[in-house]
Amino acid sequence: MCPKTSKTTPVLLIGGIVFVIVLVAITGITLINNINLSNIIRLNEKVASDSVSANDNQIKELNYVNNHPKNLHINIKQQQQQHQQHQQSQLNETHDDDSAGDARSMEQIRKEMSSLRLQLEPKVLAVIGPNDASEKTQPTRRILNNTLSTQLPLDVSNDDNGKNDLIDYEKRAQIVKMMEHAWHNYKLYAWGKNELRPLSQRPHSGSIFGSYDLGATIVDGLDTLYIMGLEKEYKEGRDWIERKFSLDNISAELSVFETNIRFVGGMLTLYAFTGDPLYKEKAQHIADKLLPAFQTPTGIPYALVNTKTGMAKNYGWASGGSSILSEFGTLHLEFAYLSDITGNPLYRERVQTIRQVLKEIEKPKGLYPNFLNPKTGKWGQLHMSLGALGDSYYEYLLKAWLQSGQTDEEARDMYDEAMLAIMDNMVRTSPNGLTYVSDLKFDRLEHKMDHLACFSGGLFALGAATRQNEHTDKYMEVGKGITNTCHESYVRTPTQLGPEAFRFSDAAEARALRSQEKYYILRPETFESYFVLWRLTHDQKYRDWGWEAVQALEKHCRTAHGYCGLRNVYQQEPQKDDVQQSFFLAETLKYLYLLFSDDSVLPLDEWVFNTEAHPLPIKGANIYYRQAPVPLPASNAS
Repeated sequence: MCPKTSKTTPVLLIGGIVFVIVLVAITGITLINNINLSNIIRLNEKVASDSVSANDNQIKELNYVNNHPKNLHINIKQQQQQHQQHQQSQLNETHDDDSAGDARSMEQIRKEMSSLRLQLEPKVLAVIGPNDASEKTQPTRRILNNTLSTQLPLDVSNDDNGKNDLIDYEKRAQIVKMMEHAWHNYKLYAWGKNELRPLSQRPHSGSIFGSYDLGATIVDGLDTLYIMGLEKEYKEGRDWIERKFSLDNISAELSVFETNIRFVGGMLTLYAFTGDPLYKEKAQHIADKLLPAFQTPTGIPYALVNTKTGMAKNYGWASGGSSILSEFGTLHLEFAYLSDITGNPLYRERVQTIRQVLKEIEKPKGLYPNFLNPKTGKWGQLHMSLGALGDSYYEYLLKAWLQSGQTDEEARDMYDEAMLAIMDNMVRTSPNGLTYVSDLKFDRLEHKMDHLACFSGGLFALGAATRQNEHTDKYMEVGKGITNTCHESYVRTPTQLGPEAFRFSDAAEARALRSQEKYYILRPETFESYFVLWRLTHDQKYRDWGWEAVQALEKHCRTAHGYCGLRNVYQQEPQKDDVQQSFFLAETLKYLYLLFSDDSVLPLDEWVFNTEAHPLPIKGANIYYRQAPVPLPASNAS
């Protein structure tokens, strides 16, 4: 028989083990919480310091609480809405009281607002710095003061009828899932390469960036991941850029235009979002590699540059060695912003030279031909287009004005003059009432519109919304009309996706007639106009049209390993092209996500989108502009 004490031994042993496990768990949780708190404090300090200095250490983690572009505005708006609701409640309760009662309610509200300010102000100062009185912080301080003023108007109708709270969570979540599918398959089969071939499950080496490991999809898609809050994926991309991205040993002829809008633009947006100096350094590194292309007699850059040797040239097919309007005219936003955040005026000087050439040159009927010789400064063939070869030049005229805080009047004047000439000479209405903008060749309208030109619906509308003048109503009319026509080009196909180009004739309207015009390569331009028109009008049809497109993309373009374009949108079961374009992640999915998001996510009065959908901050209206500090003059004191 065993001793009696032996029966209690297992109980004591088990109890001891449980106690140790609980103790270890408590200790671990405490340690983790302390580490997390330490990280949050450290990141808050980092955000504040990075906004005034480019020499600090790199940010290694995201701070989605204080550093996400949308959160400051959402936080302030929520506080404002809560305050307005409280005010309305107070008014209802005191409606029948005497004036003394009203006075007491107002005094109580003022006290509560003062308390609210004490709570919110440290969060704002954590971003902009308590002692930073520079120009770039003034908009934030103005927001804070206006929002938390003890003399706020009590009219709750100022909430814009809830327009800023219109989030379609279900549809937006679907866009996030699409982004995850595209990204995860790129990571699995083409990580570090430029683009993915989903059907082949291998990298796409035939892109404009060739087979070099430039990570075009990573750089192009990273800000979309950030906006969507996909933190893990974002950190993977940032880590690759830090460890791998460089143009130092790339002996390839890269497109100055494409490298600028995707790589420079992508890095600049990420710098604006995060303040991480890594992105500013990479943006400057890339831009410096492009500068040899500007060494021409006129300052109009060549189209291609070898980033290792500095040799530059134009495409052989481009009208007698000409540069292309949409390419050399689509550098201003990125280069001007790069000058401001680095303090180096060189980049702005380069694009300002281009501006002056185009301002002073004689323009036939006020129009800009698509080709300009960089040696002679003379126009090439008299082909004009708001689609391929011309498109984004006009976009950058308007957006340079917006980016400057509407101080670059030269850009706005050139935009208005160009768009009026285009409306007079190239915008037409079909017999059945469809508005379109035709290509013009040697004074002959082709009655053909590129899918690329579908962005112009949003461009005209944005021009209307940002300045009230005698052209405003016409701009908006044309913008809505073009956007409707582009939607028609989609819904008139069996796939519900639009062709690369479509024509207007006695035989057809908004329909591709030639086989080489019937493909769709995941382009974003139509969705861009849906997004802009939605933000400006809140007409539900733009969201409905966007959702139609999402369903079409899922039905026809989705594969088990990513998304592909289609070779013929007019076939019931179209063949896929086996390419997941980097702009599908950078533009198409971003615009669709924003279409179903709150207006406070990247508001149009604080951000302009470059032609690759990379948002850049507006000077004087956005705390994320992060302009380099201006050195103080030397003191005369001894």
